[in-house]
Amino acid sequence: MSNNRRQFIKGSLLGGAAIASGAMSQAAGATAAVGASKPLSILILGGTGFIGPHMVREALRRGHSVTLFNRGRSNDELFPDLETIIGDRGGNLAGLQGRKWDAVIDNSGYVPRHVADSAAMLAANVGHYLYISTISVYAAWSAPNDENSALATIADESTEAVTGETYGPLKALCERRAAAAIDADRLTILRPTYICGPGDHTDRFSYWPVRVAKGGDMLLPGGPDYPIQIVDVRDLANFTIDCLDGHISGTYNTVTPVGSYTMGELLADSQAVTATTVEPVWVDEAFVAAAAENNSTQNHGMFPIWHALSGEESRVSSVSGARARAAGLQNRPVRETIRDLLAWWQTLPAERTANMRAGMGAAQEAELIALWRKQSA
Repeated sequence: MSNNRRQFIKGSLLGGAAIASGAMSQAAGATAAVGASKPLSILILGGTGFIGPHMVREALRRGHSVTLFNRGRSNDELFPDLETIIGDRGGNLAGLQGRKWDAVIDNSGYVPRHVADSAAMLAANVGHYLYISTISVYAAWSAPNDENSALATIADESTEAVTGETYGPLKALCERRAAAAIDADRLTILRPTYICGPGDHTDRFSYWPVRVAKGGDMLLPGGPDYPIQIVDVRDLANFTIDCLDGHISGTYNTVTPVGSYTMGELLADSQAVTATTVEPVWVDEAFVAAAAENNSTQNHGMFPIWHALSGEESRVSSVSGARARAAGLQNRPVRETIRDLLAWWQTLPAERTANMRAGMGAAQEAELIALWRKQSA
């Protein structure tokens, strides 16, 4: 399996299967209870990164109480009114000892030992454990995946180095460690695809609407009909709290519906929101592959969230989210995501917006457009 495959969801990221059986029947009954539960006490392991604040705000909006556990090193100004237990998943969980909560959201577990330690300590003191995983746990991408598909493995299960190659297998191991400590009817595992929206620090989805806003000739991969899958961070947060409210257990892929969105629609929605004129320059898969090789750049860095429809990654954007939708996941229109993302992007400092963390720079894009036109002449 290529390094590209392992890196594509990193940051969903850096994005068990046995416990998924029967989850549909559990979810069907539980969904009706969403919004009708008593106020919960919720512990969030993390809470101040990208996805955590959205979960905190949604939980508070519904009347739940929230406690944070983290190292207190980043964005600690976000929730000064909430209790924050200072600790470290690497070896300082003392602040959690003997404490009880109705539910815990583990959205910062990347190392199996960390998840095993926290799940074991909290197993007797929480009613519900929800782990945020990733679709990167799947072993292969030449066919569509659902929650029962084979998971990636790693030869050295003791490694704690989170890299593009180890990310998916380690998250799969994290799922297993959580399942070993928590009863299946008290455990929920969510596997998001590319998470996007306000606050996204990866720029993978953001690259496209930000680039469209600049207008002019724009390099685009594959064709307008190439599918992509994402999940708005707020939709993920809403479903996370739904699962706690309704005590929905099991494993769920949190993705937009298969075939529901394409690169062409992403371009059109971005143009509509930004009111800019773009001249799309669509290049084929062979050109994308050659450009990546010649520039010594991973093609998912150049063309983030996009995947070829041939080769070993041909079904990355065909992950089934039917189970999650049956349990209550709702995906907002992508145009809304784009609109809110750009509004947030415009609040960032100039030095941040001047340096995108994914996609191509203007000079590289212009060079590749010229090369494509020369080859196509």
